[in-house]
Amino acid sequence: MSVSTFKSGIVLQTHKHATEGKPVEGVPLPKQVVIPINQHFGAPNRVMVTVGDTVKRGQKIADALKPGPLTVPVHASVTGVVKKIEPHTQANNTEGLCVIIESDSSAAQERDTDFMPPLDAFTVSREEALTRIREAGIVGMGGAGFPSHVKLSPPPHKLIDTIIANGAECEPYLTTDEAVIAENPHLMLRGLAIVMHITGVTKAIIGIEDNKAALIPLIERELRIGAYKGDIRVGLCKTRYPQGCEKMLITALTGRVVPAGGLPMDTGCIVQNVGSLVAIAEAFNLGKPLIDRGLTVAGGACKTPKNIRAPLGTLLTDLPPEFMTVDNSSLKKILFGGPMMGTAVPHLSVPIQKNTSGIILMTAAETASDAESPCIRCGRCLRNCACHLAPVIMKDNLEAGDLDGAVKAGLLDCMECGACTFMCPARIKLVQRFRLGKQKVRIRAAAKNTRP
Repeated sequence: MSVSTFKSGIVLQTHKHATEGKPVEGVPLPKQVVIPINQHFGAPNRVMVTVGDTVKRGQKIADALKPGPLTVPVHASVTGVVKKIEPHTQANNTEGLCVIIESDSSAAQERDTDFMPPLDAFTVSREEALTRIREAGIVGMGGAGFPSHVKLSPPPHKLIDTIIANGAECEPYLTTDEAVIAENPHLMLRGLAIVMHITGVTKAIIGIEDNKAALIPLIERELRIGAYKGDIRVGLCKTRYPQGCEKMLITALTGRVVPAGGLPMDTGCIVQNVGSLVAIAEAFNLGKPLIDRGLTVAGGACKTPKNIRAPLGTLLTDLPPEFMTVDNSSLKKILFGGPMMGTAVPHLSVPIQKNTSGIILMTAAETASDAESPCIRCGRCLRNCACHLAPVIMKDNLEAGDLDGAVKAGLLDCMECGACTFMCPARIKLVQRFRLGKQKVRIRAAAKNTRP
């Protein structure tokens, strides 16, 4: 099987050895969950329960007042009693409103649920199928958190001919997607078949990096015995960062390039994370909303590296010691997500969310804390940018207060993958500058009531 890739990018130490090949272990029922009511793009949700209410696992507890195209509901991940509704630190380092549920310790958690009735995705209308995906609260589980039902309903003039299942998992340390494919190839392919049916697409590619080539026989066996319709194949990609980003994966697997300012659908492709596909299959087969997720717990300061599955809203401090034991003497940084695109959080009292792909407990040796020095104009950021942008020019324009110049140099097309920052010998925090620059562009556009 040939191995494809994209131009530029960087080769990283994968640091996956501690958890690769390990199964996903279910976390025991936590005493409480702290569930952020907004885990999506779009209009904010409103709380649908009050303190003192008894809620069931799978029950909707928050949704937009007027469900818009980018909104998705949030559901109770345990059966129990609503104890508080108050702000709490979230993975994005903001204080967001959360529903705090004290779980019922009885053994009836899996029986006492409020799941939707099962639904045959292949006999209902496209609108009913998309509604089910939205009502299940499914978003991209690779980290972005974009609502899945929106991805699966492109405008009529955008002709889609290829669905890509994203199992590349290019971030160091993370192995949860690999574990999901290894343990649930049938559910992953079932979700892929549903997506193909909804969109009317007959071609699909399952993209994985070549360090996960051992998964190919599992997938191909399931394809044979499952008798799936359409042209479904595995696309093997070179292990290279950021191969798992949508734009790079599309280029590697199809040769197409997402245009500047464009989206995957502009190339005729829709990309869905493999975990999201499993969630879609469960939403139809079981009527189960997105209330649990798999993630990797790893890093040099983690004494128990493994892949786990936990109810959404589980606090890191409530994970049992066999699922996360921290070496506090060496702990330097706590990351939600991978080390390249993840977010550092101030403490462990932060809940697991829909887009939490991993918890990385890093030592000082694993983090870069060098002071910045002046740019030496070496051009490494240009050579290694997977989007072929001009990071140094973007930086210069932002420092000069020239937002238009930064946008012209590609600011809004930056994926914030961190490759430029990683390669910078001056240790300039380029991605941090670009995030702040994008925020300024959005604020300016909002003041003018225009799109950035």
